Amino acid sequence: MQRFSLYSFFILLFSLYLPACNNATNHEHADEHLSDSINSSPIDVERHMPIAVEFPSTDGLLISGVLWEMAESAPIILLCHQSGSNYHEYDEIAPQLNDLGFNCLAIDQRAGGILFDLVNLTADRAISEGKSVSFLDAQQDIDASIDYCYNRYKSPVIVWGSSYSAGLGLHLAHTNEKVSAVIAFSPGDYFEDDFPPLSKTMETFTKPFFITSAKPEAKAISSFLENTINDSLHIQFTPENDGTHGSKALWKETVNHEEYWNELSIFLKDIKE
Repeated sequence: MQRFSLYSFFILLFSLYLPACNNATNHEHADEHLSDSINSSPIDVERHMPIAVEFPSTDGLLISGVLWEMAESAPIILLCHQSGSNYHEYDEIAPQLNDLGFNCLAIDQRAGGILFDLVNLTADRAISEGKSVSFLDAQQDIDASIDYCYNRYKSPVIVWGSSYSAGLGLHLAHTNEKVSAVIAFSPGDYFEDDFPPLSKTMETFTKPFFITSAKPEAKAISSFLENTINDSLHIQFTPENDGTHGSKALWKETVNHEEYWNELSIFLKDIKE
């Protein structure tokens, strides 16, 4: 795993600093968290420096996230992690999306956990407040994050999901006018009777999407996309090599990560134009 570049070292330091910063901020600036403003110094566009953000979910739970902003006028991607994970799933992905011309907000959903020995701040907060942290409970965190992005950038949001959040993203985008497109890594029917099967949702899904997975998962995904539009803005990408589950397919440690990046970059270029 080749993670200890200078950039990765900065991310580690930032991540260790962030929880301490959040704890102080929770008590000292609680009113600021309830606004849509981001209280920070101007961002250095060339370095794409991430900044910590916090805002309320629909039930009032404070959501923690990190914003990678390269230009206020750029389109915004909301990055949602998989089960047992947190926003650090996107530490090496978000800067590359900046380079492709996109702002990114990576969030901690309440259905998540520890990654790289770093905690999911939203999940920890939810547990301490006695709130349920099921996959379905994370829906309100994604809904609130879509609103946050839309209000900040005054433009529709590209929702990016990983595993369970990819499935949620497709369901939510189907009816949410604030969502312009979906990127879904390894989506599936994780929600029993709370949502219709993805095969039903995707029958009338018209927004652009890029759906991919590990190669062994591709057959199941093809089955729920059978009656969906198939063109350059509605894509299922199946890698030639095995790949892996979720957004980790893009990590450098995934042998064929370049396969995914190449196809995803084409899709992002098409929806940006």
